[in-house]
Amino acid sequence: MGEALVARMKKCSIVNGGKYVSIHLRFEEDMVAFSCCVFDCGKQEREDMIAARERGWKGKFTKPGRVIPPGAIRINGKCPLTPLEVGLMLRGMGFTKNTSIYLASGKIYNAEKTMAPLREMFPNLHTKETLASKEELAPFKNYSSRMAAIDYTVCLHSEVFVTTQGGNFPHFLLGHRRYLFGGHS
Repeated sequence: MGEALVARMKKCSIVNGGKYVSIHLRFEEDMVAFSCCVFDCGKQEREDMIAARERGWKGKFTKPGRVIPPGAIRINGKCPLTPLEVGLMLRGMGFTKNTSIYLASGKIYNAEKTMAPLREMFPNLHTKETLASKEELAPFKNYSSRMAAIDYTVCLHSEVFVTTQGGNFPHFLLGHRRYLFGGHS
């Protein structure tokens, strides 16, 4: 399945000689919640994050005396990049509206709102869900590691790989790319 999606990405990127950028976007609800960062400062986000933290980490973030300084976390560069920040970074690096992008991620937090600016900046934005049919993805759907393996394969073969947060996925991928591409990741 991964190789099939690589071929489809190359076909979608024919204007760019079959070259595409892949982004590992870590902006899923659990990632946003665990980071303790504040993104839109809204009441809904605050309520969503409190609920997500309690669901995932029961009491870890509400212990007496625990102070979480979101501003300091952001200043220290520990917040995951938002889709908007990723778009601005790519534009700053010179990528244009014609750039084909493969987005590797889970379910993006508040996707309709947060993904809109990135989609506007880069309309040639693809995911495994847009490149494959529901039937093709069905055997993988209930297995997060299999879904991640599909993303890994498509990212491995991209011309450029961008990650927005540390973790095993980007570290293994960068090492694999260095091995395959003579030291370049």
